[in-house]
Amino acid sequence: MLTKFKWLSMALKNAMRNRRRSLVTLAITATGTAAALLGGGFALYTYESLAEASARDTGHLVLAARGHFDGVENMPLEHGLQDAAALTHRLLARPEVKRVLPRLQFSGLVSNGDKSEIFLGTGVDAAQEFLVKGPFMKREAGELLDNQAPGKGPGMVIGKGLARILNARPGSVLTLMATTVNGSLNAVDVNVTGIVSTGISDIDKRLAMVDLATAQALLLTNKVSTLSVYLDDIALTDASAAALREAGAGNGRALEVRTWLQQAVFYQSVKGLYDRIFGFLGAIVLVIVLFSVTNTLAMAVLERTREIGTLRAMGATPGEVMRVFTLEGLALGSGGALAGMLLAGGVALFLLLAGIQMPPPPGRSNGYPLMVSVSASMYAGTVLAVALLSAAASWFISRKAARQSVVEALAHV
Repeated sequence: MLTKFKWLSMALKNAMRNRRRSLVTLAITATGTAAALLGGGFALYTYESLAEASARDTGHLVLAARGHFDGVENMPLEHGLQDAAALTHRLLARPEVKRVLPRLQFSGLVSNGDKSEIFLGTGVDAAQEFLVKGPFMKREAGELLDNQAPGKGPGMVIGKGLARILNARPGSVLTLMATTVNGSLNAVDVNVTGIVSTGISDIDKRLAMVDLATAQALLLTNKVSTLSVYLDDIALTDASAAALREAGAGNGRALEVRTWLQQAVFYQSVKGLYDRIFGFLGAIVLVIVLFSVTNTLAMAVLERTREIGTLRAMGATPGEVMRVFTLEGLALGSGGALAGMLLAGGVALFLLLAGIQMPPPPGRSNGYPLMVSVSASMYAGTVLAVALLSAAASWFISRKAARQSVVEALAHV
């Protein structure tokens, strides 16, 4: 053990012989490591945010009648769920299930008397729907459905884009017209109780939400489109989906179960794009770090060729000489990687406290906070990768010098 510490001590002393060159190498390695960690942290934060937004929007699991997800219906709610209340009761009996929300999707025309516009409506459980939306649905004006005053008739929440088109505000009366499950046309007058924003302008121009009973009365049905199941933890999604599919098969129910990930097309597209972008940038950073350490060790090997010959003449083996340079490269890579880790952590903490906002991305009306996630596994993996690459580069650079003859090494000028 003492011998190993002596080799390490020698390597550290050698690394500090040319302090300026070593410090430049450490700075480049630290900057590169921090850049890789911050890029990966930003991507990870984006994934986490999009995953939460998708799960809040659809539910961790979505249950529907067979054929619903195909998107082909000759009549509204042809593949709707019957007896949703009983199924909800059975789902809530499962320990991992936190909430079960029925939703009824429908569309039609909404009119203010002077102008009509197409809307995409959802019948919801007003007491719970806006709780699960959380920060991903912002109230712009008025109250939500569960806060409407009694005696005013059916209420409705609309997107701010649709409100602007129809010149509607809280208290306005609008008329919803839709096709019933029998193919006839039905209409109902509703009071605008609130205006909300999802952050996506195209959705806000068509969004309309009413109480589930109002939607069912408009469509003349007791069916719902889907049941959205919210779990205690998103990590339970796959296991719960498998259990529900098995239970449905055993009971002979013609149900389909989809996870939030299967429904989150936008999340999958963004993740695929970011994986390629930040993976490529991470590879570039690692190459820069590798060349920096290689250059430093190449200069050190060239300068100390006669010293290598002296060590060989004193009985040191080529393996022992390579060990010194490998440990030297490992020390430079590890030191720079650890400094980069601390730098990335400091920047992440600063962004958390500063509250810097990014501008709205294309197609969205709301910005989002500039933050990066700190993942222990990502930090440890990056530091280990940089350290090992530095050690491997050092071993490769020192191999030729360590194996040359003692006479050639001592004669080197």
